[in-house]
Amino acid sequence: PDGRLVEAMELPGHPFFVGVQYHPEFKSRPDKPQPIFRDFVAAALDHQNA
Repeated sequence: PDGRLVEAMELPGHPFFVGVQYHPEFKSRPDKPQPIFRDFVAAALDHQNA
């Protein structure tokens, strides 16, 4: 309510560093993944292929 609670964070310049305080897995489905999971898999594949 006071705008001071950190819900999510990223580390700029890192291939994939994200921290969240919520549970995106509760709304993620195999046919409609939450963006954080989709992007994590994409970053892992990019790292593997680099």
